[in-house]
Amino acid sequence: MRRIVASLAAVLIAVALGACGGNGAEPDAPGEGVATPALLDLVLDFQPNAVHTGIYVAEQRGLFTERGVELAIREPGSSSDAPKLLRSGRSDLAILDIQDLALAEQSGFGDLVAVGRIVDGPLAAVIAGDRSEIEDPADLEGKTIGVTGLPSDDAVLASVLGSAGLGLDDVETVTIGFDSIAALSAGRVAAATAFWSAEGVALRELGTPTREFRVDDFGAPTYPELVIVTTREKLADEGAQIAATVDAIGVGYAATAADPASALDDLLAAVPSLDSEQQRAQLQALTGLLPEGPGFDYEVLEAWSRWSARFGIVEEPPPVRKLFMDAGAG
Repeated sequence: MRRIVASLAAVLIAVALGACGGNGAEPDAPGEGVATPALLDLVLDFQPNAVHTGIYVAEQRGLFTERGVELAIREPGSSSDAPKLLRSGRSDLAILDIQDLALAEQSGFGDLVAVGRIVDGPLAAVIAGDRSEIEDPADLEGKTIGVTGLPSDDAVLASVLGSAGLGLDDVETVTIGFDSIAALSAGRVAAATAFWSAEGVALRELGTPTREFRVDDFGAPTYPELVIVTTREKLADEGAQIAATVDAIGVGYAATAADPASALDDLLAAVPSLDSEQQRAQLQALTGLLPEGPGFDYEVLEAWSRWSARFGIVEEPPPVRKLFMDAGAG
């Protein structure tokens, strides 16, 4: 497989410095050689949890500030539509499920582009709340399935159901937002679309007898589940700042992979309401899936593109070279 290792950050920052002068400051910036920090915001895909550790490591260790960026990390609302937030300019960056990126492209949001990744494998699953009642996907027929309301939920559910010859019309879906843990543990739904690395771990910690149908157990390749997305317009206007942000996040994830215990301390310092033992278990579940270098593996992405069309997630294979930023492209 061909790993793209040239740093987008290095290329775009070099271009920006060439435009601004050797010290990186704008001509009218306050203080000689001191640039005003760029103000950017990043909308998460979900409530903060262990999969976001690298982002919070970068924040807690000042990696954004070191690169001249002031980043606001925002939690999603109950029905956040990240593509619309990005296109309207209400958000600069967003963490997006790779399926949602493909579906946005299919729906006409052609100006979105992924510029980084935060996990190197599929996390999506359909999780059943009673493993004795639901032993395989065929047992989901006629059951009530909870979904967050994000487009990727239907895609994941359709893929898992398809392995049993079923379709979305064979189940009843109900929108539960990001409340799958409570809904499953209380038996309000028979199953729910969720991340096995987050809700799956939390449910096991609660003693719920779950059964997980992980999407990569049903023919999916090892694609990067979550990617950092912006718009091409934003990238053209603030490419150096966005590249610096992505670079800082990448360093944060490399640090997380190298020293998970220290990284967990940073996550808990940033979001003290999180349960430390639960997050430790979630981070352990992610072992081996956290990115340790920049760039995208385009062979993996091409395999994901073909799979997503074959399983009906999208009508046509997503255009990988358009949707994922190669080093130096803008």
